[in-house]
Amino acid sequence: MRMLVGLRTVALSSLFFLLISNVTAAVTVYGQTGVISQVQTDGSSPTATSSASSTFYTGLAAYNTTVLTAPALPNPLPATQFQVQLQGSSQDVNGLSIAQSGAFLGFSIEMSVVTQVIGLNTSFINPVFLNLMALLSQRAGRVDIRVGGNTQETAVLVDSSSLPAGIMIQKDKAASSNPTETPTLIYSAELIYLLSNVSALVNARWYLGIPMNDTTNLRLGIAEVAEAVLGQNLLGLQLGNEPDLYAGHGHRPSTYSQFDYFGEFGVVVQAMQDDANIPFRNNLIGPSVATGSWTPEMVWDTGFITSYTSSLIALSVEHYPDDNCAAAFPDSGFGDPKDTQAVFSDYLNHTSGINIIAPYLNSSAIAQQSGKPFLMFETNSASCGGFPGVSDSFGATLWALDYGLQMAASNFSGALLHVGGSDTAYNPFTPPPTNETGFHEWTIGSTFYSVLVMTEALGNTNTSQVIDIQANNNNEFTPGYAIYEQGSLSRVALFNYMTDPSGANDYTASIGVSGGNGTPSQVSVKYLQAPSVAVKQNITWAGQTLGTDIFKADGRFQGSESVQTVTCTSDGNGGNVCNVKVPAPGFALVFMSDGALQESSPTSVSTFATTSVTKTVNTVTVDPSVLATSNGQDGKVRAGLGSTSKGSANAAQSSIVAPGIATLLALLAGASIFRLRM
Repeated sequence: MRMLVGLRTVALSSLFFLLISNVTAAVTVYGQTGVISQVQTDGSSPTATSSASSTFYTGLAAYNTTVLTAPALPNPLPATQFQVQLQGSSQDVNGLSIAQSGAFLGFSIEMSVVTQVIGLNTSFINPVFLNLMALLSQRAGRVDIRVGGNTQETAVLVDSSSLPAGIMIQKDKAASSNPTETPTLIYSAELIYLLSNVSALVNARWYLGIPMNDTTNLRLGIAEVAEAVLGQNLLGLQLGNEPDLYAGHGHRPSTYSQFDYFGEFGVVVQAMQDDANIPFRNNLIGPSVATGSWTPEMVWDTGFITSYTSSLIALSVEHYPDDNCAAAFPDSGFGDPKDTQAVFSDYLNHTSGINIIAPYLNSSAIAQQSGKPFLMFETNSASCGGFPGVSDSFGATLWALDYGLQMAASNFSGALLHVGGSDTAYNPFTPPPTNETGFHEWTIGSTFYSVLVMTEALGNTNTSQVIDIQANNNNEFTPGYAIYEQGSLSRVALFNYMTDPSGANDYTASIGVSGGNGTPSQVSVKYLQAPSVAVKQNITWAGQTLGTDIFKADGRFQGSESVQTVTCTSDGNGGNVCNVKVPAPGFALVFMSDGALQESSPTSVSTFATTSVTKTVNTVTVDPSVLATSNGQDGKVRAGLGSTSKGSANAAQSSIVAPGIATLLALLAGASIFRLRM
C-alpha cells in the first residue's frame, strides 16, 4: 500500500461555479467578451470580438451546417413485423460476450486541444465539460478518457517556469513535420493536476501517452508525474501511437518494421524498470497499430505479448473506417476529396460495424487467451476530421452506437471516440471558438448521444454481456442486441437505420422470453430519435436533448424525460409477447425489468453552473452579441484611448472572484489531493 500526495488545489474554479449556482442560478453576468479564454495556449494575446461577424458562424467543420440527403429506402424493404425470441438466463445462451462496463465507450482527446476542451489550468475547468462527463459517470459509474494522439509523440514535459505565466500548454507549429500538420507540444505538470481535479469531481479515469519519437532521449516525466498525481485514476500509459505509420509520417526510416517497434518498446520498458520515480511498471498499452502496413498479428508474431506481458496492462489497436484527408489537407498529396453524399450510406447499416472489427476478431481472442483487455484505443467515423454532413449526423449517432455494441459483443473491452479541434466534424462535443466564449455555448456532436445511450445499455454493474441477435433475419437495416446483466436478460437494443417520415417503415419487434422469469407483464422503453438520419440537431434521448442548435449547449438536458411503458399481451400459446415499435429512423432501448430501468435513471444529477462573473466592480449586464451589432466602438481600437474600466484592457488576466466568497476560496486553497493506491 502506498500513499500518494498531489500538490495542487482541487478544482477551485468548479467549486466556485457550484457556489455561484446556489445564489445566482438563473443570472448570467456578462463582462469582457472572451475573458475566460484570455490565456491562449500558444502564449499570444487574446482575440477580441469587435464586430457582429463572430455571432454568425461561417467556417469551421465542427459547426458546419451542411445537411445531406437521407439515402433512399432499401430495396427490398425489410419486414416491419418480426419476432424476437430470447432466453431469460445467460446460462442458456451461447456466444455471449465477456463482462462489460457501462464505461465501454469513452473519449480520446487530442493532447493539443486540452485547454479548449477540459480547461485552461487547475484554476479553470470548463463547467460544460464537467456537466457532460457527469451525465456519463452518473450512469456508468465512471468515464474513461485518453489524452494523447499524434501530439503525444513529440510532447515535452517541462518545469512550469519554462513557460509563460499562466500557460499550461504551448504549441510549436513551426516544428511540425508530418502530413497532418500536428504541432509539437510543450506542457507542464499542471496538465496532470488538471486531470486529477476533474477526477475529483466526476470520477473520470485517464489514459496518457509516453513520447516515443526519440528512444535515445527518453522523456519519462509524464509517467513519473502521472503515477504520483493520478494514482488509481491512471488507467494506463500508451507506448507508441500508430507505430505502423511512423515511416509514412517521416518519424522513422522507410525500413522501420514491427521488429524495430518491438525493440524500442523494450528500451522503454527497461528504462522504466530503472526509474525509481515510476513505481508501477505494469500499466503499458500497445501496440496501437492503425491501418498502415502492419496487422496486429505481425506484432504478436514478434513475441510482443509474451516478452512484455508483465509490463502490459492492455493490448490496443486504432482504426478509422475511412478518411477525409484529401479535403482536410489539399496540398499534402492525398488525392481528390471524396463525395460526402456518396459515402453517407456506408455508415447507415449494421454491416459497417461488423466489417470494421472483422480483422480484429483473432486478436480479440488472443488477448483473452493472454489475460489482457483488448481496446479500440482511438476511433471515429473518418480520419482527418471526418466528413461534414456524415460524421455529425443522426446517422452517425446510430452508427457509433451499433459499432460500439458490436465491439462489446466481440470481446473488445473498451473503445475511445476521438475528439479534435473545431476544424473536425466528428467531435462528440466542441467548445466555441476562444473569441466567442462570452456569448456562445458549446456544440454537442451527434455521437455524444451514442456514448450516453451506451452507458444506459450496459449499466453500472460491470457484469453486462452482449450478443448480436441477428434480428429480422439478420437484416442490416434493423439490427438488434440482447444484453444480460448478472445472469439475466436485462435490456434489448433495437435499431432502425431507414428514414421514412410517413411511418410506413417503422417496425414492430415482438419480444418473447423463454426460461428465467419468462416474459414480463410490461417493459419500459427509451427512444433515441431524430426526424432523419441526415439531421445534425433536434436529436432526443427519452424526449430530452442537449442542444437544439450549434452554440446552444451547457451540458445539461433540456426538456422532460419520457419513458414509454409497453404492456405485454398474450401470444396465444400460453405466454406473453411485448410489441415494441421502432421508428424510421430511431433506436429503442427496452428495459426488461424495473431494476434495469432504475439502474439507468440517476436519482440525482450533479451539475456545474455555466454562469461566469468576469468583473465585480462597476459591472453592467450587457450581452456582447447585442453590443457587437450596435454602433459603439471598442476603446482599445482607437489610438491613444485605452480602456477606462477598472481591471480591463491592461489587466485582462486579473482573478475571477465572486463577492463574498473570497475568504472561503482562500481556505479551500490549502486543500490537497490525496490518492490511496493498493
